[in-house]
Amino acid sequence: MTGIGGGEVGARTARSRALAVLRVRSRALAVALLPAALAVILFVGGSTGHLPGRGWDLARWAVAAVAVVVLLLAVGVGLVVARARPAVSPTVPIPEESAPDLYRLVRDLAARLEVPAPSAIALTPDCDSWLEDRTHPSHGPVPGKDRSGEPKAPRRAVSLRARRTVQAPVLVIGSPFLWWMRVGELRAVLAPVVAGTGPSVQPDIAAARRFVRGLDAAVAVASAPGRRLPLRAVYAGLGWVVRLLLRGCREHAAGMERAVAAAAAERAQVVDYGLRIVAQEQVGLAYAGWDRLLTRVALPAWRMGRWPSRLDAGVVAALTELSRRDRLAEGFTSRLGERPACDLLEEPGSVDEAASLLAARLFHGGPAERGPDWSPVDWREYPDEVVDRKWRTDAARLQRVLDALGIRRASGSAAEAHGPTLARILEHLSAPSSGASGSSGASGPGGSPAGTPGSAPSDPSRAKTPGAETSGAETSGAETSGAETSGAETSGAEDGLVAPVAPDEDTGPCTERGAALVAGLSAELAREERAAPATRTGPLSAAPAWDEGALPLFPLEPPRTGRELLVDHVTAMVCCAAMDTAGATPGLDWLDGPALLINGEKAADLAPRVLALVENGDPGPLRTWLIDSGIRLEKPIRLA
Repeated sequence: MTGIGGGEVGARTARSRALAVLRVRSRALAVALLPAALAVILFVGGSTGHLPGRGWDLARWAVAAVAVVVLLLAVGVGLVVARARPAVSPTVPIPEESAPDLYRLVRDLAARLEVPAPSAIALTPDCDSWLEDRTHPSHGPVPGKDRSGEPKAPRRAVSLRARRTVQAPVLVIGSPFLWWMRVGELRAVLAPVVAGTGPSVQPDIAAARRFVRGLDAAVAVASAPGRRLPLRAVYAGLGWVVRLLLRGCREHAAGMERAVAAAAAERAQVVDYGLRIVAQEQVGLAYAGWDRLLTRVALPAWRMGRWPSRLDAGVVAALTELSRRDRLAEGFTSRLGERPACDLLEEPGSVDEAASLLAARLFHGGPAERGPDWSPVDWREYPDEVVDRKWRTDAARLQRVLDALGIRRASGSAAEAHGPTLARILEHLSAPSSGASGSSGASGPGGSPAGTPGSAPSDPSRAKTPGAETSGAETSGAETSGAETSGAETSGAEDGLVAPVAPDEDTGPCTERGAALVAGLSAELAREERAAPATRTGPLSAAPAWDEGALPLFPLEPPRTGRELLVDHVTAMVCCAAMDTAGATPGLDWLDGPALLINGEKAADLAPRVLALVENGDPGPLRTWLIDSGIRLEKPIRLA
């Protein structure tokens, strides 16, 4: 059976909805032909002598003129709808010669379901699978030679043949599924998706889908910016007509897709139904591991200009680590002895690399090709190439902000003469003692808490609030830096160059000194982003199937609060001090990202101590942890 079974309720419903969509197209065509039909009637009536007189003559020519205009407009709208390029999901194509076992599995599955096999297979760096129609002429093969060495037909010939025979859609598979799932689980998960090829090749449903996709693509064409006024008015009218048609068929199109999904699910029940229930659990687990890997592990590398080249293999490591930690997931490790679905690929490493590069492009907006500022990184090199560099870059940025705000060196300036120390930021963020006066309680940048060695509470130049003027030559420098800070911060937020700092319900707990550092760090990040805007774009080997200006299509970076920004930078200073003074090493936690390893063990109790310093100005817990870990506050550290 290559079409829709007549006994399936969902299939019958889908076809009836598709006919409703096509009726909208027919009505639009009838409306466009109505003036022409009326003009024909008037001219026939005049030629037969039934409508004589000057009035009828004027009416004939007026209606004929209107009919010509309406027909020209209808032809223009039809050409735009027919020629507009429908959106195509960014994927990694998988030729049959590079995955013969995978194609064989899909074809066997289609044969069991009695539906046509998908025309091709592609991978997407996401935890989802679907069918995608790529029969539009713009998606057809480029003239050249096919696998047999014969010249390929040009796109026009391909489109003419496609009108006579409906081509099966392309099967898009989430790349994390191939690496985490076993072969049987992948077959069970793909069964409902492959079953959808039956409705897809039904002529009425295929025509309705082509019509809706054409309207959607025409809306994008009409909304494109950069046109001059006359063309802008023409395309505005085009957009109005197309949106009117979309509104007319939206409900029927949605009902058609729901009915198609129901019919596919009903048909897929005959294939591995019990295994599919178990496989759905793996889908949820793979999604959780993929999301954690992208946000905690891949994103820091992308920000450093490096992209992990084995993201899908990293999903397996992350979920294996989750299985080790979570007693509820103990049963998942036994699955690892079975054959993974990635064995269906001839070269899984190269496919993983291509999918990883595409993931960096979609989720971060990185270049399409590797380069000197956009190079791959292996998981073994990740701690040294990404984690170490990230911490030292953040620590250097924090030191620049302290210098710009006029924060004086920490006590023990002899050590500071050889390099920055952790004591400087620790003393600056420490809250003054309760015995200090009100003015010293708001001591300015560089002020030390009362009672700490080297503090000078009697110095009036150090009794100002953050951002206020300082004595002597520091006054103009601090004020200038503050002006640059607010200006750069505003400009960066307006230009969308950096993730905005969220409103201050989360930055409120920061101390007054911490708020000044947050403003300086936000401005410094904005300046860095403006200085290197080209890192988000790159040359393309071919015309993209999506809007380049919309990259990243799925940004992962949420707005960071000011408190989170400051905590990240202070943590980076602590980690740099631990590596340089206590022999700690950078590490990679598959679920949490960069990790500090002290004596080979992850320092899991650092975050709450840094948070106490940032929020409350309480250095006690952090000082105790530093002493217990053998980290020297007064020793200079190496920055990026």
